[in-house]
Amino acid sequence: MLKKSFKFLGWTLFGIFAFLALYISSVLIISKITVNSDADLIKQERTVPIYILSNGVHTDIVVPIKNEIKDWRNAIQFNQTKSKDSLMNYIAFGWGDKGFYLDTPEWSDLKASTALKAAFGVSSSAMHTTFFKQLREGEDCKRILISKENYQKLVTYISESFSDPVHPQWIEGHSYGMKDAFYEAKGSYSLFYTCNTWANNALKAANQKASLWTVYDKGIFCHYK
Repeated sequence: MLKKSFKFLGWTLFGIFAFLALYISSVLIISKITVNSDADLIKQERTVPIYILSNGVHTDIVVPIKNEIKDWRNAIQFNQTKSKDSLMNYIAFGWGDKGFYLDTPEWSDLKASTALKAAFGVSSSAMHTTFFKQLREGEDCKRILISKENYQKLVTYISESFSDPVHPQWIEGHSYGMKDAFYEAKGSYSLFYTCNTWANNALKAANQKASLWTVYDKGIFCHYK
């Protein structure tokens, strides 16, 4: 009986390590595959600036507060931030696991239950929005000019990621700083669909260079060196 238990444990550990090896290998290989690699060759006037922004782990998509295509102030309101500062030019959108966002301000606050729910896609999600006056380009912040047509597609993608695309539902009482707010979102976070997968798919929706599939920020930024 004991021998069978050890054998079962051995096969279980082997299965876990084999899965992790395959997962990590897939992430590293597939993330390097570029889609929309000919985006720069498409003859469209590019007048709308957007940014991809990373904090080293998580990627945000940053867009203008308003232009002739979209005025985000009608959905994401300044008075829902602590500062209530309306002198902003850009807004960042970052989709993610609601438990991580709201209950894990620091890694030390991470609970096993939160991590397991996020890993296996059984939790709900939230959209984190942050206002900026300006951004500075660097290794973790890349500026891209896109056409109005593609920006409209990006707007649609972001809007439809909220639980209510027309009137986003503010999650009151939660923020990381003075100029951000959280909203209810659609979908579930998992090992195969992370915050960075969402951001990568946003670039795909806007017909911009992106990874075929990625779960980490470097899988996006490696296409914008």
